[in-house]
Amino acid sequence: MASVNTLSLALSEAKARYVAQNAKSKAFHEQATKSFPGGNTRTVLHTDPFPICMKSGQGYQLTSEDGNTYTDLTCEFSAALYGHSNPVILDAMSNVLKTVGMNVGATTSQEQLFAREMCQRFGLERVRFTNSGTEANLHALAAARRFTNKRKVVVFNRGYHGGVLGFKDGKPAPNNVDPNDWIIVKYNDVDAATKAIQSGGVAAVLLEGMQGNGGCILGTKEFLTGIQDAAAKAGVVFILDEVMTSRISASGYAGLRGIKPDLKTFGKYLGGGLAFGALGGRADIMAAFDPRLATSISHSGTFNNNTLVTHAGYAGLSKIYTADVAEKFTEMGSAFLSRLQEAVKGTRITFTGIGSILCSHFIEGDVEVKDIASGDDVQENEALKELFWFEMLEQRFWVTRRGFIALILETPQSELDRFVDAVKAFVSKHNDILAI
Repeated sequence: MASVNTLSLALSEAKARYVAQNAKSKAFHEQATKSFPGGNTRTVLHTDPFPICMKSGQGYQLTSEDGNTYTDLTCEFSAALYGHSNPVILDAMSNVLKTVGMNVGATTSQEQLFAREMCQRFGLERVRFTNSGTEANLHALAAARRFTNKRKVVVFNRGYHGGVLGFKDGKPAPNNVDPNDWIIVKYNDVDAATKAIQSGGVAAVLLEGMQGNGGCILGTKEFLTGIQDAAAKAGVVFILDEVMTSRISASGYAGLRGIKPDLKTFGKYLGGGLAFGALGGRADIMAAFDPRLATSISHSGTFNNNTLVTHAGYAGLSKIYTADVAEKFTEMGSAFLSRLQEAVKGTRITFTGIGSILCSHFIEGDVEVKDIASGDDVQENEALKELFWFEMLEQRFWVTRRGFIALILETPQSELDRFVDAVKAFVSKHNDILAI
C-alpha cells in the first residue's frame, strides 16, 4: 500500500478543490453559525470543512447554492424514495391544502385508509401512527414493557433506532433514554443474543434486519430466525425495526426473510416525504394503546394523524410504490450493488447492503464481504472514505460522508452506470493507495 503521505496529499488537494468550488455554501455555513451551534441543527449533515448548502431538488437531482447539480444518491437517508417532486405526491398534498385543510384536530376518514393499506402491505393486525421512526420505536418498547411487565431490552452494537436510541462501542449513546435498561450484544451472534434474551427480566429484543446506520450490514436468515425462536420461547416481544428496510421487497425485510416479528416499526419514505413513523403488529400487544381500555397507555401526538401525511403517505404506497414496483426496484438495486462489488474487487473498497440501500467501506486489512457479519469486524480507513466522498462530489454525485447510498425511484439507469464508471475511475486513479 502506498505511503500515508500519498493519501494525505490526495486528500489535501481534494479538500482544497472542494473549498474553491463551494464558496457560497461556505458563506451560508458561516452565517448559520450565528444562529445554530456549529451552524447545524442535524448532526449527520455536518461535514468538514463545511457542508454544501442545497437550494432546490427536482426529481432525482439536487442543485446547490453554488449552482452545481447532483444526482441524489443520499435519498434523504432512504426517506426520499419518491424523489423531490413526484406529481402524485404533489397532487395529493395540493388536494389537502385546497379541499381538506391542515391540522383539523379530529379523526378523518383518510387515516383509516392509510392504516388499512399499511396493515395489508406489511402483515400487521393493528397499527399506530407517530411522527418519526424514533417515536415509533419508543412506543413499541412501551407496548412491549406493558405486555410483559418487564423492563430490559436486548439490542445490538452499532444499532440505531432513532435520535435517542443509538448503540456503539458496546454502550448506549450519551443521549439515550433508559441508560440502564439495555443489554447490548454483537450483531449476527445468535448464541450471544439467545443467552441475553433468556437472561431474565427482558421485555423485548429490538433489532434491525439490516443495520443501516451501522454500515448496511445484513442480518442472516439464521440470525433472524434464531432471534425469533428465542424470543418466542422466553416470552419476549420481538420488535423488528423496519424504518429503513420496509422498502426492501413488497412486504419489507421481514417478508423477504420469511420472519414474523411480534411488532414492526416504520418511518422514512412512508410519509410520502413528510415526517412520519408507525408501529404495528400483534393485536394483543397493540391493545396497550386502545383508549377504550382502562389500562391503556396514552399515545398522544399533535401531528400523528395530520392530513398532509395521511394523504401523501397513502398516495405513495398505493399508487407509486406498489408491491410490484417494490419487487422490481429491489432487483434493480441488487444488480447495481453487484456491479459495484465487481468494480472494486482486489481493492480496499467494498460495498454492503441489499436492494436499493447500500454502503461503501474502506477497509484496513484483508476482509471479504462475505466475512462482514458486523461492523465490529471491520476497521475503516476514514481518510480513504473522505477522499472518495470529495471526489464523488466532483463527479456530481450526492452521497453521504459515511458512505451510505440509497436510490430514488426515478433515477435513470444511465446515472447508475455513470456512478459505476466513477467508482472504477476512482480505483484506477488511486490504485497505488487502494490495491491490496
